[in-house]
Amino acid sequence: MLESLGALTGSPWIYAVVGLSVVLDVFLPVLPSGVLVITAATAAAAGSSTAVAGAAQAAGKVTQEVPSLFALFLCAATASVLGDLVAYRLAWRGGARLERAIARSRRLTEAQERLGTALNRGGGALVVVARFAPAGRSVVSLGAGAAHRKAKEFLPWSALAGVAWAVYSVGLGYFGGQWLGASWVGAGVSVLALFAAGTLAAYVMRRPRPATAA
Repeated sequence: MLESLGALTGSPWIYAVVGLSVVLDVFLPVLPSGVLVITAATAAAAGSSTAVAGAAQAAGKVTQEVPSLFALFLCAATASVLGDLVAYRLAWRGGARLERAIARSRRLTEAQERLGTALNRGGGALVVVARFAPAGRSVVSLGAGAAHRKAKEFLPWSALAGVAWAVYSVGLGYFGGQWLGASWVGAGVSVLALFAAGTLAAYVMRRPRPATAA
């Protein structure tokens, strides 16, 4: 797998592709932004392993270019926050049409209510959890904008969510490649772990709210 993607993962264009995918998947959740991040991080693991072997065999002369983990993390986290901000601002300006669309969706309405309650109480853990759920990021970012939540209430939690997601995705790819080998096996297990986190996050978001005491 890594051989077929070598031209991309060994080029600075990998950061542009990852960044664009992460920004756009708030609008198109089907984009495989997490898979791209994991693949690039697995390529970094492959490069580090190659470097160790090359040092022992050829005095450290390694020519293969691999992504920088820090640059990959910074790109993924920044793009995540930027995408959230764009969706938030578009929903803020969406007007009555977007409000009607949200009102027709029970899922969007419930998410908007839960988000408002969480932010009013000074906590935005729902924003962080939603970042891992399929389409959860879209629901929360659009819901916050449509409800005209203040930016200072939403964006800090969006930043925390972006950092947490980027650390988790990059870490999965890198350590999966280190422990299981920089091959389709290591990347596949890492992607499954990402999907498992998404499934758990989706369950938490859909869990009924506890009844409040009168």
